[in-house]
Amino acid sequence: MYRYLGNSGLKINEITYGNWLTHGSQVENETAIACVHAALDAGINTFDTADVYANTVAEEVLGAALKGQRRESLVLMTKTYWPVGPRGANDCGLSRKHILESIDGSLRRLGTDHVDVFQAHRYDTETPLEETMLAFADVVRSGRAHYIGVSEWTADQIRAGHALARDLHVPLISSQPQYSMLWRVIEDEVVPTSAELGLSQVVFSPVAQGVLTGKYRPGQPLPEGSRATDAKGGATMIKRWMDDRVLTAVQGLQPIAADLGLTMVQLAIAWVLQNDNVAAAIIGASRPEQVADNVRASGVVLPSDVMTRIDEVLGDVPVRDPGLTARNAPAARPC
Repeated sequence: MYRYLGNSGLKINEITYGNWLTHGSQVENETAIACVHAALDAGINTFDTADVYANTVAEEVLGAALKGQRRESLVLMTKTYWPVGPRGANDCGLSRKHILESIDGSLRRLGTDHVDVFQAHRYDTETPLEETMLAFADVVRSGRAHYIGVSEWTADQIRAGHALARDLHVPLISSQPQYSMLWRVIEDEVVPTSAELGLSQVVFSPVAQGVLTGKYRPGQPLPEGSRATDAKGGATMIKRWMDDRVLTAVQGLQPIAADLGLTMVQLAIAWVLQNDNVAAAIIGASRPEQVADNVRASGVVLPSDVMTRIDEVLGDVPVRDPGLTARNAPAARPC
């Protein structure tokens, strides 16, 4: 199924394939390519990546996996901000220099002459916003991107960026934040601001780095080969949820999923898609069969009583503080 991205005419898959933490890192290239082909076979044509993933290698793997596909049938989204290469003084951030060099590098690695959405991966406190938005506008006007977006910007940052984009006549249409049953910090400020301004959310980690699969059980050893045991970065990302109180609450979702004939993964993905401002949930995969399982969440409607039941089961476990978007952002460029 497709949803419009923001107030644009661009349609994207409501379940989008992303390669954070997988391509070029957790899985071998052959498996990564098989996962992309499984996504294509499942009807997914929207792919999200970033230059920083595996220090540019993830883009290369995705480009290789999509080689030979009809470009017009694909929607490609990538991002810039985090350090790449040798982490020189200008190898990160949202300066004009870095943005223009980043888009050229991403296009080369992806094997295309344009991306559909080019996103600011974080807000750059060291570069004037006017410089950043003008550089993004020039990328759009040159044809190297069709639309622009942001990732993990606060509501105030989105509003300021949107005002400049409007003045520059370039389409800022998307916000890419973390969002799941357990992480709801965007609901009070980012979502209403985005809805007002015509942006949609393209959310990452809808399964909370795997915690909402239910495979992590309180007081039990970590499953062998799981993300929580991955020393390449996965264990760090999932650490915040490795708490018995959280894991016990998540186990309470099992009966709800079973009553609906859904897996825990499908329930988690379907849950984020109930938010009207969410255009897509980004899924990742380390095995091709995971893609087919995740895609079955597309089109699932959760009745209001089920949504209420989920809230009752999770209680006060979900994180809701809207100030965490700003507090989790870099105070200065990380290079």
